[in-house]
Amino acid sequence: MKELSLNILDIAKNSVKAKADNIEIILTETEETLEIKIKDDGCGMTSEQVSSVMDPFFTTRTTRNVGMGIPLLKLAAEQTGGCVEIKSVSEKDDPANKGTVTSAKFCKNHLDFTPLGDVVSSITILIQGAPDIRWVYRHTTPYGDVELDTAELKEVLGDVPLDNYEVIKWIEEYLREGYESISYK
Repeated sequence: MKELSLNILDIAKNSVKAKADNIEIILTETEETLEIKIKDDGCGMTSEQVSSVMDPFFTTRTTRNVGMGIPLLKLAAEQTGGCVEIKSVSEKDDPANKGTVTSAKFCKNHLDFTPLGDVVSSITILIQGAPDIRWVYRHTTPYGDVELDTAELKEVLGDVPLDNYEVIKWIEEYLREGYESISYK
């Protein structure tokens, strides 16, 4: 993929399909590294599925027999000297603690580092497509943070749904203003 925000979109869509009620997308950035962590409380995966998920010819989709999301993320991370790790607990094994955490670490100074891209659009699309999920987004940088928690928005909005056009435009503008306020050096 040409930008990491598309990987985030792909993995978070898998969390939606896993029937998660809560999805956290946490980006932690230093001068040298970028870590992306996507955590959900969806149905989780068995240990067999976790070991197979790096294989591009493994997928749970019925529309095609390949799944490129995780393998492409792994390739992008490893090309920079980074790594990908997936931890998951299946609801069959532990219904109270089910869910998946996908973590990817990138070395930003490497020639093959893929840019983050338009993460604001990816987050906005995810919220619009699954407004009933609690989305927590946090991007921590050396220059400032950008954060959004849809639980706080729902509390203020009451009965107004998150996928309302005006709300989605506000979310997009709020995130863009957050990034503009970070003074990258």
